[in-house]
Amino acid sequence: MIIVDKRTKVLSFENTEIAFKSKSNTDLKRAYWLFKLISINPLVKFGSYVTNFALKIGLPIQGIIKNTIFKHFCGGQNITDCEAAIQHLASYNVHTILDYSVEGEETEADFDATCEEILQTIKRAQKDNLVPFSVFKVTGLGRFELLQKINAKENLNTKENQEFEYIKLRIDRICKACFETDLQVLIDAEFSWIQDVIDNLALEMMQKYNREKPIVFNTYQLYRHDKLTSLKNDFLLAQTNGFYLGAKLVRGAYMEIERERAQEKEYPSPIQSTKDAADRDYNEAILFCLDHLDRIAFMAGTHNEESSLLLASEIDKQNLSRNHPGIYFAQLLGMSDNLSFNLSASGYNVAKYMPYGPVKAVMPYLLRRAQENTSVSGQTSRELNLIIKEIKRRKHSK
Repeated sequence: MIIVDKRTKVLSFENTEIAFKSKSNTDLKRAYWLFKLISINPLVKFGSYVTNFALKIGLPIQGIIKNTIFKHFCGGQNITDCEAAIQHLASYNVHTILDYSVEGEETEADFDATCEEILQTIKRAQKDNLVPFSVFKVTGLGRFELLQKINAKENLNTKENQEFEYIKLRIDRICKACFETDLQVLIDAEFSWIQDVIDNLALEMMQKYNREKPIVFNTYQLYRHDKLTSLKNDFLLAQTNGFYLGAKLVRGAYMEIERERAQEKEYPSPIQSTKDAADRDYNEAILFCLDHLDRIAFMAGTHNEESSLLLASEIDKQNLSRNHPGIYFAQLLGMSDNLSFNLSASGYNVAKYMPYGPVKAVMPYLLRRAQENTSVSGQTSRELNLIIKEIKRRKHSK
């Protein structure tokens, strides 16, 4: 799969020399063994159970985790720790999205602390242009159960209403700080049974802060059969009400959980019936955003080669600048380097999501990441094959 473009050399996602140029031989070997283990589904499930149990009873395994899965998928335990990784990516023209990945907090003090941490990522972004986006999850700023209750349109008591006001205040603090520093901010998508309230909050922030340019971005999970329609409806709302739409396009991260819950509670699954349907809607969403760049800025958050090639080729076909400010590609740190580094080497805007946080607090994220890799058809084997190809290339080039 290639795109030939007269302006620059050929873009190929098979070019492992560019893909892994940032990796030492030691890094490659560690990645090989990590993805080899992740490819064994029963081992991942058993390992997740054992790891959680070991952390709960205080076994000294954090050092092992820190030097293996944490080192591969995370930038560090705090923003300062991430600095070396930020600079390293920047040397290959890849930007960073600092993603504070602590999950499962429950108290108002925890939510306030998370809000303050996200504000610190905004402060870091002001130093240079290496961190062009901030990001947060609404469940990092408020109780999941409260959001679920609001989403279900249940009545709230006085205390819950006050709690929801605190959530909105935290979200507004973050979006306002981004607006004042001219930094774009991504609101991540979550489970369908709390997503409506998140969508409403995101649109509220867009109407407030996207009057002059896109600052606030909502996330559209195109593995849901209703999200292409949501994207188009939100565009019409933006057009009618005079604000810019910020859209992060992803396929989605909770497919198995969504289907299981829908079956258990006997309601229609929100997930597309086939992978082809999800791919179709994702690619159509890309084309829709490209057709409305006067009102939409978007990020293609994808590890899918076909969709990445589609967007790259359309940028060239439409004679748009490869570093158009309204178009970004994004992948997770430690994954799909063949996309990130080959795209950046060809002049496209690319950013890596860089999770960070204390090792123990980030473990839910890391374990979910390992489990997702086993459930995404072909993803782990694709990573492994590319790593093996580069190890062989280096060996033969000596």
